[in-house]
Amino acid sequence: MRVVIQKVTQASVEIDKEIVGKIGKGFTLLVGVGQEDTSEDVAYLARKISLMRVFEDEEGKMNLALSDVKGAILSISQFTLLANTKKGNRPSFIEAAEPKLGETLYQELNDLLVQKGFQVETGVFGADMQISLVNDGPVTIILDSKNK
Repeated sequence: MRVVIQKVTQASVEIDKEIVGKIGKGFTLLVGVGQEDTSEDVAYLARKISLMRVFEDEEGKMNLALSDVKGAILSISQFTLLANTKKGNRPSFIEAAEPKLGETLYQELNDLLVQKGFQVETGVFGADMQISLVNDGPVTIILDSKNK
């Protein structure tokens, strides 16, 4: 699984011109599920996301986690994170999970993050979505469960 974490001051997801998810301070997660991913990958990423210390403390150092700042999460499924671009100019998505597995593991990640005490807003799996966000810092972190 691959997750792009963006530290945000605000973020929202819109489908057909209707906002379906919105947060203030926190993380926007772009989540890609691969064919070989399992619940073990989900647990690893949920732990890393929940403990990621990228918020500034009183000394201005990135030392605080999402829970320390009472932040929220906007989680968006994005199979294109598994794009293979080695050959030609048209990405191949054969490494991305089939929709049933992708949706199952994506939802499992969101559920684990809720169990850890976070407010988690989402888009709609497989929908055409428009994401708006203000990246704070900017801080963008890429996690890949296969690169532990």
